[in-house]
Amino acid sequence: MKILHITASMDPKLGGVCQAVKTIIKGLNNFQNVQNEVVSFDHPDASFIGEKSYSIHALGLGKTPWFYNAVYIPWLLQNLPDFDTVILHGLWNYQGYGLVKALRMLRSKQTHAPFNTKFFVMPHGMLDPYFQKASGRKLKAIRNWFYWKLVERKVINQTNGLLFTCGAELKLARKTFTPYHPVKELVVGLGVEEPPVFTAVMREAFSSSCPDLADNPYLLFISRIHEKKGVDMLIDAYGKTQGIDEMNEKQHDASFSTPKFTASKLVVAGPGTETPYGQKIKNSVLKLQKTATTVFFPGMLTGNAKWGAFYGCEAFVLPSHQENFGIAAVEALACGKPVLISNQVNIWTEIAAAEAGIIADDTAAGTQQLLENWNNLTAKQKTEMGRNARKCYEKHFADGPAAINFLRAITT
Repeated sequence: MKILHITASMDPKLGGVCQAVKTIIKGLNNFQNVQNEVVSFDHPDASFIGEKSYSIHALGLGKTPWFYNAVYIPWLLQNLPDFDTVILHGLWNYQGYGLVKALRMLRSKQTHAPFNTKFFVMPHGMLDPYFQKASGRKLKAIRNWFYWKLVERKVINQTNGLLFTCGAELKLARKTFTPYHPVKELVVGLGVEEPPVFTAVMREAFSSSCPDLADNPYLLFISRIHEKKGVDMLIDAYGKTQGIDEMNEKQHDASFSTPKFTASKLVVAGPGTETPYGQKIKNSVLKLQKTATTVFFPGMLTGNAKWGAFYGCEAFVLPSHQENFGIAAVEALACGKPVLISNQVNIWTEIAAAEAGIIADDTAAGTQQLLENWNNLTAKQKTEMGRNARKCYEKHFADGPAAINFLRAITT
């Protein structure tokens, strides 16, 4: 069985969809009769193209915000008949429009051999109503509404099925646009590969990325430094739960003694510090007392450094305003680490039921509550939550069962 995955980019710096596609292919490659290939709008000479164990057809960068690519439809017309199934990962660009157009052309030209390639869409949270309601996305929301009426609804309603990573994503997708009439809605899950066994090399790699942290205990945020992720709320809540704000206000008072707060540091790892939002975050950290030894920005972590960060942390924290799945959160669970997340991370119900973390609203107060509730746990309770985290991963998010579910969904 040959499967073609279509995605905007396979650049690992973009995370999200790119990481999900890699995870899905990794799971499917365990089946001997399955062959995966990818077509993307990346530059053919990009360093990450040659790093994969599967073929990536990089057609070059798209033009305009629509990502128009002149060679895309001709490539599809020539190659689509070779595939049993094509899966479109993501929405809102030329790739969906071009795919539907190519499929229509191929079906109209079929003569002796029928064209039987199946077509699925995996939206990866891009039908979530958050994106139509977020205050900073008003113009994009209007654009998407018109684009839905003109193009995207035809993409969605012509597929053999929509593939969702969890039940929450499926339910949210129904609330955003009309008319919404997919032939099938299928929850396939999203498995995350078993992490490598911890080694001293991982600890050393992370230490070299964050040398000033030394051996201090720390909470870990690892994702894009982006407004959607709630990093501003995390920094503010961390300052308050560390007593930093209170110390700043009262340090002039000789009678004030430093309160006893948790000694945990905070590691904010990921790309995005160079963006206006990233600079805003770093500036807000500079206002906190003793910030050089409190909050650390090691940048994007990969390989041994990333796993060293996961294995070495006390807990993972992600107060996101919208998270379709949360691969990094699942990676933390796989390493036996509790996760402190908002109830806008769509897998929060599974985590709450397993008592594998702490859940709160995606607000400033909710984020502070996450950290305070964690600080109030005893060492025994934290250890037990870590054990539950690993069990939660094994039950819900291991890549083997997810790959079976995915393959069953696209073949039945």
